[in-house]
Amino acid sequence: MSQPPATSPLLNLLKEHRTGVLATLKRDGRPQLSNVSFAYDDATRTIRVSVTEDRAKTRNLRRDPRASFYVSTPDLGAYLVAEGDAELSPVAADPHDATVEELIEVYRAVAGEHPDWDEYRAAMVADRRLVLRLRADRVYGWGRTQGRTSGPLT
Repeated sequence: MSQPPATSPLLNLLKEHRTGVLATLKRDGRPQLSNVSFAYDDATRTIRVSVTEDRAKTRNLRRDPRASFYVSTPDLGAYLVAEGDAELSPVAADPHDATVEELIEVYRAVAGEHPDWDEYRAAMVADRRLVLRLRADRVYGWGRTQGRTSGPLT
């Protein structure tokens, strides 16, 4: 049984889990996959990931913003793939800039409170971190109890 993507219970996978797999495209067109922690905003259907400027996934997305994001249940009994064009924030340049503030939001959504926010802020600048935002424009997936879904999120 297929369900419309916007109402599919498979979307709950993005709300309930904090780790997934980000797929970007290498220069030669083959996929490059990265295990990542993520935060999901249901209101905007946006997946946010903290990344560093020098990583392959960041370089790939600067060249081609198309990306897919895979999340599943631990027993692999259900999965969802979200697709869209990624947007990258500026690289953190100051411990109190907008990028660092957004990185704090992502951290809190994934892991809760940090024991030393000043240390965290400094590390984000030193590590040249930024926020990857992937708005889920289209999804597909399947679950033993949830059925399947495929199509644009409208």
